[in-house]
Amino acid sequence: MAGTTQSLRRLLVVQAAALGHGMLAARGLAEWRGLRFRPVEPPFPGLTCPVQATFRTGLTPSGHGIVGNGFRFRELGRPLFWEQSAALVAGRRVWDRYRAEAGRGVGMLFWQQSLGEQADVVVSPAPIHKHHGGMIESLYSRPPALGGTLTEAVGRRFRLRDYWGPLASVQSSDWIAEATVALLAAPDRAPALCLTYLPALDYDLQRHGPTAAQAWKALDRLFAELGLLLDAAARHGYEVLVFGDYAVGAVTQPVFPNRALRAAGLFAVREAGRRRYPDFHGSRAYAVVDHELAHVYLAREEDIPLAGEVLAATPGVGRVFDRAAQRELCIAHERAGELVAVAAPGAWFAYPWWQPEREAPDYAAHVDIHSKPGYDPCELFAGWPLGSVSRDERRVRGSHGRIGPDRQAAWAATCDLGTPATLAGLAQAVGRWLVKEL
Repeated sequence: MAGTTQSLRRLLVVQAAALGHGMLAARGLAEWRGLRFRPVEPPFPGLTCPVQATFRTGLTPSGHGIVGNGFRFRELGRPLFWEQSAALVAGRRVWDRYRAEAGRGVGMLFWQQSLGEQADVVVSPAPIHKHHGGMIESLYSRPPALGGTLTEAVGRRFRLRDYWGPLASVQSSDWIAEATVALLAAPDRAPALCLTYLPALDYDLQRHGPTAAQAWKALDRLFAELGLLLDAAARHGYEVLVFGDYAVGAVTQPVFPNRALRAAGLFAVREAGRRRYPDFHGSRAYAVVDHELAHVYLAREEDIPLAGEVLAATPGVGRVFDRAAQRELCIAHERAGELVAVAAPGAWFAYPWWQPEREAPDYAAHVDIHSKPGYDPCELFAGWPLGSVSRDERRVRGSHGRIGPDRQAAWAATCDLGTPATLAGLAQAVGRWLVKEL
């Protein structure tokens, strides 16, 4: 592939959601088309935003501050999920020297927290929500015309419903892979370092579990996309790095920490139209749940022991970490909760605080990733009536966030990056490789 001189050193980085080493070994894909997939330990928590921030900086969440896909913004007094500003990610980027000293372009396609990033090419879904309801499908791109150029090259629009929700499917990854191929072929815009993201494997692993027939079919579709990208990289002189962000584990038990905190008098609600909405400003404690992780935020230090006891006594909670213990997880940061709960094997955290169902907030039955104060995998399932999402947490069969020997991600490269054991180490190796000839 690429040569070793500064003028030819190019790299295509493909992050494949939920690409676990154990899954590849079980499928007999540890070696494929000259790539040798090796295990690598993700940072804790094994979630999209923390892992992508670690790859961009070579730091753990303690350093870059992305402690989950969502967390409490203390100045606002409430949690927010999927905020996209690159300024949220602290730390130097692994490509900074490569971009500054070698003058090489950097591109990011569909990475989280990429808006405003120090990169030359950015493409990200950015729908426009209309004043009276409804949505305009739109891509944010830099340069501004690039989104339209890639859409024309692919031959169809990127559809947000393929990217998330009950209809989320491999069509989203197909579009991104084809757009990446088109970008690499553009002589005037192709970035020398191109980072792209393929999300689709994760959908069916969460819906059906990591060993279901649907999961193996999704893995086969992923490798078809990887083949497309490998061929394009070979044509245009790029080395390739493929890595997974986490491994998905089988789950059957939803756990409701906010219901437990509410029963203990720590989680407060406000009534509006017979529904119960969270009162974040009046709550003594509340949990921001994210797959197998829950950040628990407390208003008063004296309530920490009680909240810890409530959580520890909740079936399905594996461990509860206070501020001191969070250092061992490399998640000690001001954005982390005063307590961090980790689900037991086979369990995952669900955000609802209400019972009975008639108290549910209006957004519970809809895809609404910004209103819900927690990640909701039920949005992957259709509900009733048509147009709603399921509210049956028992349907979820896969989750992630925990790390360990049974949750290693996979990586492979066409260039020599050594043998890093952690994803932070892999990111640092990429940074060294990029500037090796400078």
